[in-house]
This record gives sequence, C-alpha cells and structure tokens, in this order.
Amino acid sequence: MWVMPDSPMPSSSVQAARLRLGGQLRKIREASGLSGRDFARRAGWADATSVTKVEKGQRAITADHIRLWCRLCGVSDLRRDELLADQESVARMWVSNRELGRKIGLNATQRMTIGEMFAQVSSVRTYQTKVVPGLLQTPGYMTGVLRGVRRERHVEPDDVTEAVTERLARQRWLRVPGKRFEFMLEEAVLRYRPYGDDVHHEQLLHLMEVSRLPAVTLWIVPMDVDREGVRPRESFDINTFPGHREVMVELLSGLLTLNHLDDLEMYQTAWDDLRSIAVRGAEARALVRRALERLDPGRGDG
Repeated sequence: MWVMPDSPMPSSSVQAARLRLGGQLRKIREASGLSGRDFARRAGWADATSVTKVEKGQRAITADHIRLWCRLCGVSDLRRDELLADQESVARMWVSNRELGRKIGLNATQRMTIGEMFAQVSSVRTYQTKVVPGLLQTPGYMTGVLRGVRRERHVEPDDVTEAVTERLARQRWLRVPGKRFEFMLEEAVLRYRPYGDDVHHEQLLHLMEVSRLPAVTLWIVPMDVDREGVRPRESFDINTFPGHREVMVELLSGLLTLNHLDDLEMYQTAWDDLRSIAVRGAEARALVRRALERLDPGRGDG
C-alpha cells in the first residue's frame, strides 16, 4: 500500500512515542535528584550510556525499565501503573509482518492484532481507498483478500478457511444495538475487480444490503466530486472505546496503532474533511448501482 508523504510512517511514529516515554523517565529521574551516573550505579550498570539510550528513546523501553526507574526514583504505585500502561501502548504500536515471520498463520495473526476489539468498541470509522472493508466483505471477496495476503507475505500455514470463518463471525457486531459503524470508500473501490466479475457483483449487492442496517452508515466519495483540496489519504480506522480512541493503519509491512492526541486529531480532521465531500444513503447506493451497471449492463441490482 502506497502511503501519503505526510502520513506518520511506522519508524517515525514509534520513535516519537519512545521519545515521549523516555522523556517521562528522564523527568522522574531528575526530580529524584539522581544524575545519570548515580542512576546507573544504583542499577548496577557500568556507566550512564544505557540510561541515556532509554531516556532518549534509542532503544525499546520495556516494562522492566519502567519498574526500575520507578523503584530507584521513589515513584508512587499509581504513577508506575500509568507509565506501565504507556509502555504497553508503545510496545504494541507497530506489529511488523516481517517479525511475525512466515510460520504464523493468518488466523493467529488476526487474533493477535484484533482479538476481542469489536466486543469492546463503541464506534468504528473506516476509510478505504483500495478494498471493501472486512466487516462488509462477502465470503468470496474475503477469501480472495486473504489468499492474496498469504501469497504476498509468504505465509506457510494455509489457514485461509479458518481466517475467513473468524472474520465473518465478526460481522455479527454490525447488528448489535449500541454500536455505530461508519464506512467511507473512495468510489474507485466500487470499480476495482480484483477477484473476478461474479465475486465483485455479489460484493456490490451485499454493500447495498448492509448499508441499510441501522448501525451502519456507508459514505462514498464520488470520483467526479470537486474535492476542494481534499485529497485521498492512506486507508485508516478510527476506533472509539469507552474512555479512549485509537487509529489503526494497515500497511503492506505491518499494522500501525496510534493513540497520541496529536495523531488522533490529525486523522479525525482527515475524516471530517473527506466526509464533507462524500455522499451517503440513497446517493451512496446510487453510486453502487452505477458500478453494478458498469460491471454488467442489464443485471442492475438484482
């Protein structure tokens, strides 16, 4: 997936998060009156080099680092737990496909990255420029997506069938009261036919049907709209949970999860800008119907 130049790249985003966390550790050390050399001596380290690397985000900050800083600097249990939560957030920001390796199947990977998220989430806003979002996919379309992912990542276990079954089961959340789902597609997604005409025809019909669910809003950015300077972005999800939000960006090389306020505001602004030029309801379904007619004139919407 090509990423816009102004989007947060995995390396820079993770490094910025490490810098923020390391900066907090430096502040509590300085507040305790310990120099880097004093801290290293109490920690049993040869010199202050390791202290500097952690506090400047030059190495991954572990939970053990957090506990060590808090213990040596006399930090309260409450503050320690806050820092441990921050550390866990930083640690799971970037899940690299390369680091997962070829021997972990797709179903295991999605359980690791998604888990029970949909049981906890209150609202989901998904913007897609390339494919139909997973929660809206038919079995045939989803099978094509996952077969392609397996091939691209050279995944050895063939658990596509199991992964499809688990992904389809998540779609039940679209019908659960109290949850909200908004999907925004560039109209080009309706035109792409990566898995054959029959699969695509079924998928477009399903979009028409699911767009009428009470908890679902389907937005489409028309290809011929005056974008007024609002250009396409990389695909992303804004997930809202009780008490917090996060942004997920799935890249070719891995999954990036962002929860810093600046990042959240950036993506919320992008969503609002895109929504200002998108259509929904009957107008969105008319665009799906037009794509159906282009796919096979005369078939209409069945």
